[in-house]
Amino acid sequence: STNVKIVTDIYFEGTENDIFIIQIEKDLVLTEYKSVFLQPTSLGTPKMENIFWQVAGAITVGTNAHMEGILLVKTKVDFLADSILNGRVFTQTACTLLKGATITEKPVFTIRRSLRGDTN
Repeated sequence: STNVKIVTDIYFEGTENDIFIIQIEKDLVLTEYKSVFLQPTSLGTPKMENIFWQVAGAITVGTNAHMEGILLVKTKVDFLADSILNGRVFTQTACTLLKGATITEKPVFTIRRSLRGDTN
């Protein structure tokens, strides 16, 4: 029931099939120069598309911060200068990217077609 401020790097460990759901009732701030990492282990590496940040307030991704996952946000998301998201953003009001901020959506799945037209 309080705001959450991430002031250290976070590492998600698990397999590619593990799903992470983080629910926050108010705002989330990832402070500047901090990162969310997908940590490889002997069992595999979690996938960005299996990390869900459900936030009832707003999200701020600080300057030069790096985040992973799907952002489901009730109000707004602000990406400060040179911040990075590997994932997707769904927000009810606004998503603001300041100078150099980037969002990269990695495909959840890929369908390949052969020359014969069938799918793999």
